[in-house]
Amino acid sequence: MWMYLGLLAALFLGLHNLCKKHAVQNNEVFPVVAVTIAAGFLVFLPFYIGSIYAPDVLKNMGFYITSIPLQTHGFIFIKSMLMASSWVLAYQALKHLPITIVTPIRSAGPFFTFIGAICIYNEQPNALQWVGFFLIIFSVMLYSKIGKKEGIVFKRNKWVFAIIGATFFGSCSGLYDKFLVQSLFLNPQTLQFWFCWYTLLILLLILAFTWFPYKEKREKFKWRWTTPMVGILLQTADYFYFKALQDPEALIMLLSAIKRSQILIAVLVGGFIFKEKNKRKKLIPLIGIMAGVFLILYT
Repeated sequence: MWMYLGLLAALFLGLHNLCKKHAVQNNEVFPVVAVTIAAGFLVFLPFYIGSIYAPDVLKNMGFYITSIPLQTHGFIFIKSMLMASSWVLAYQALKHLPITIVTPIRSAGPFFTFIGAICIYNEQPNALQWVGFFLIIFSVMLYSKIGKKEGIVFKRNKWVFAIIGATFFGSCSGLYDKFLVQSLFLNPQTLQFWFCWYTLLILLLILAFTWFPYKEKREKFKWRWTTPMVGILLQTADYFYFKALQDPEALIMLLSAIKRSQILIAVLVGGFIFKEKNKRKKLIPLIGIMAGVFLILYT
């Protein structure tokens, strides 16, 4: 069951990536990120209020937000720091790079998660899963060569390094999720509500120094319907992901790989919507990545 929940998470993540690309195009990045997180926070706010004033109703619905100790708030704040760093870097990169380059690099996240799962949680992949792991990395390297044809030289492009950094921080957060859900026994809605709250505070602090004081930057911000949808779709995807993690048998290395199937939507659909180049050539490494995910998932 946890694998199917992972696939649902991947579906909503793919739609989230398409909305994200539209939201950041020729737009101010930091306020876009803040609005998306605020939208996600507002999704869970009624559940928090209901948990205070009508706890029995929320428990029956399965959306009750539990009270947690101060120490647990600290653990959630660490996750917020990791993901705020990941999102700021990722949104900046997405603004300057084609989605068909950004998404495949992000799909290398299982590389970091795979290593962390082995070293931290002692998860043991089999031989074919190792093959799938290296196939994903090799396919991402092929994307780098295709990127050069679009004027994107990976070694000299700071936005490529930004998306690699975003991928690393995101993978660290993914590994940390297993600890939060399986060791601290946080349910998805409790984790997501407080995570959105702390992340929003972090982003508002960043905006206070980088955006609010500058009128020219404020005037450049463009409101688009996709901006709040990014947050709503992301929190929907995370809900299914955390539900999957609640299963004691769930392996974080496999869940991370399953989530990368979102690349199908980003590359096949996004490439046509945003009219990006070399779509056919990108299908070759795309197939490699999907084959790698398949080997990790079904062997």
